[in-house]
Amino acid sequence: MAFFTHHIKRSFSSSAVRNVVIKNVTIIGGGQMGAGIAQVAASTGHSVTLVDMTDDILKKAMKGIQSSLRRVVKKTFSGDPESGDDFIQKVMQNVSTSTEPSAAIATSDLILEAIVENMKIKQDLFGFLDKMAPEHTIFASNTSSLPISDIASATSRPDRCAGLHFFNPVPLMKLVEVIATTSTSPETSESLLNFTKALGKTPVCCKFLNPCLFLSAGHASKEDIDTGMKLGAGYPMGPFELSDYVGLDTIKFIMDGGKKEPDNPIFAPSELLNKLVAEGKLGKKTLEGFYKYNK
Repeated sequence: MAFFTHHIKRSFSSSAVRNVVIKNVTIIGGGQMGAGIAQVAASTGHSVTLVDMTDDILKKAMKGIQSSLRRVVKKTFSGDPESGDDFIQKVMQNVSTSTEPSAAIATSDLILEAIVENMKIKQDLFGFLDKMAPEHTIFASNTSSLPISDIASATSRPDRCAGLHFFNPVPLMKLVEVIATTSTSPETSESLLNFTKALGKTPVCCKFLNPCLFLSAGHASKEDIDTGMKLGAGYPMGPFELSDYVGLDTIKFIMDGGKKEPDNPIFAPSELLNKLVAEGKLGKKTLEGFYKYNK
């Protein structure tokens, strides 16, 4: 990322680090996840700065946020379109963008990365930002597969590092994983739990097992698993529907990232997933994945 190469002075808080009330949020990565998190945070009154490498990426992200808000407003303010327009305007005013992280993190209470699932890139990012972020700032990763402790090792503040994993699509999905390492302080965990609740989400401190294992073992059909998660957990999409939506090649890339933890059942290889990817059946974008789709 181009902005890693700039040299910026470090800024510190003069007070001791206590429980942080998260008001100012910097999100690194203007893709689907980053934009979704920005939308939810801005909608709940947080000041958000969305950071990415180019203005084009950021313009696309802002356009996506506005389009998503219009869908929300259409349902929520169906009888009062003027109030709906006011809501969109207020939310959009809570989001600023930048291709330079220096100003973005100068007053940030939380830095949340939502970039590519690559350990070195995430470590380089956190190591770089650690040198200039205020002392009280919490660092969080939206990673769905990489060990948080390894990402945090690139910083001088492992006690203020944790995982904050949102599910896609962020505006609709209620659950958020708050993942503490052995170094994460109780104060950091509490701050993130409170922040998650302030977003209107439900924080959990556990991970889902690989649903492909249940399917491959014949414990349930993909339809039953998806239906169970939608009805039982309130998800708008089940895990197989969501995987098809995201792309099975992306899911495989995430799962392959867990090869460093061969004993972790979450990352157990799925012959079915590998077979579908090898056959070019990547989900909705190829009209076939776990399910078949019409054009």
